[in-house]
Amino acid sequence: GYYGNKSRSYRAANEQVMHSLQYAFRDRRARKGEFRKLWIQRINAACREHGVSYSRFINGLKLAEVEVDRKVLADLAVTDAAAFAALVKVADEATTAG
Repeated sequence: GYYGNKSRSYRAANEQVMHSLQYAFRDRRARKGEFRKLWIQRINAACREHGVSYSRFINGLKLAEVEVDRKVLADLAVTDAAAFAALVKVADEATTAG
């Protein structure tokens, strides 16, 4: 809850609740971008372990017509290293062949 005047005065409490709702609305949208940044960082770190840059990896997946989103790629990078390594190999073959 709130403390001070914001918990006792109706006007101050109402004003604070309105601000809180605005912050919640804004931050629900900001959270989406923050998660995307986190996924990209995790994918990039996993790619670097395999000697490939993030941009080359993503480009290779596009050339190989692998449609896996960044959320799933980041999860694979963290939980299933073998599957991620296979995707890196597919992406690498697509960039060298293309």
